[in-house]
Amino acid sequence: MLRSLGQRPVTGSDEDPRVAELRTAVSRLRRELAAHPAEFPDRGIAEDELAALAAMAAGGPPETPRLHRSLLLIAGAIGSVSALARGLSEVREAVDLFGKSPRN
Repeated sequence: MLRSLGQRPVTGSDEDPRVAELRTAVSRLRRELAAHPAEFPDRGIAEDELAALAAMAAGGPPETPRLHRSLLLIAGAIGSVSALARGLSEVREAVDLFGKSPRN
């Protein structure tokens, strides 16, 4: 990930680098999920929420509470699929760039 290397994405515009990182992480996890051969009960939920995250990232800076809600749903849906753990972790790190979820 670029952030872990202390670098910022080069986007050619004034795009928020957090949005670019979120878009990249979501895209990568969507590809990994599409290529994953096993079916599991909540796969559709994960696919829907990843599509929602992709749409949020395409629209500029997303709402932090909505990001965290989607992340929780995705984690619940694919959290036990070890082959997707790294991609899920990258999405979580990208979501965390927008701020930690407020505790109730």
